[in-house]
Amino acid sequence: MAAHTAPPYLRIAAEIRRRITDGELAPGDRVPSTRQIAKEWGVASATATKVLTALRQEGLVRAQERVGTVVAGPSRRAVPDRPRVAPAPERELTRDRIVRTAIEIADAEGLAALSMRGVAARLGAATMSPYRYVNSKDDLVLLMADAVLGRMPRPSEAPASWRARLELGARSLWAVHRAHPWLAQIGPLTRPLVLPNLMTYSELMLSALDGRGLDPTTMLDVNILLYSHVQGLAVQLEWEVQAQGATGLSEEEWLDSQTSALAALTSSGDYPTFGRIIASVSETGYDLHLDELFEMGLTSMLDGLSALIDGGHG
Repeated sequence: MAAHTAPPYLRIAAEIRRRITDGELAPGDRVPSTRQIAKEWGVASATATKVLTALRQEGLVRAQERVGTVVAGPSRRAVPDRPRVAPAPERELTRDRIVRTAIEIADAEGLAALSMRGVAARLGAATMSPYRYVNSKDDLVLLMADAVLGRMPRPSEAPASWRARLELGARSLWAVHRAHPWLAQIGPLTRPLVLPNLMTYSELMLSALDGRGLDPTTMLDVNILLYSHVQGLAVQLEWEVQAQGATGLSEEEWLDSQTSALAALTSSGDYPTFGRIIASVSETGYDLHLDELFEMGLTSMLDGLSALIDGGHG
């Protein structure tokens, strides 16, 4: 098939393949995301997804968690314009495959990049095929959430100590959000997700509080506070990825760009405490570590809860 008569996704795939084989994109480099492809070439997001799917099936690119799609390695041979596409027969399509594929897309490119069309393109299926198994994107996101929540460890015997049980649940929930940051984006606390695996988590947390002298409202409040602690920190992971995509700057590059503004504030004398603290860490610098903040917040909340439950003895 001549290049000028090839479908748009094949022409775009050929251009990105050329960049890889010519060395413009080296192994580990990010290739254009579906959003960037759609913008640069003026195509639909489903077409952009087909581009990355074709390159992935050739082995030229791979999805890297929290980074996006990157070059897998140098091309081993000249590749013709038409990639080796092997669409999955529709009879092989299942709800489980759809959910797994959607999770892969959201993990690599964020929830905003997820669409039913994109999932179908990734699976090599007809555009409307996923709707035979999932009613809508909203329903798909709920299935995705329940699937990843189901990956939390489920000990055969929960710790007897209320504190150890809450620590187990909170750290397991944090690990899931760490692995799938889009999970923190799908709903506010005021609209709780009614999902079996989230109920399994809540059952663990509430059972730790049951019989400890707390009234039902306080038990529910504690469960929600611990959940919001995880969600509130995890939401920053996805926001950082979005910020990098919007500005083109890494976290370090953005902070460097704020040096002058920060210096002006600290030297103004209007914020003496802040200025003194910043000056004290000027040599070593201050690094924000979300894992450490999670542990600090968890410890603080459980210490406060200990005073309610047993006067400070966990």
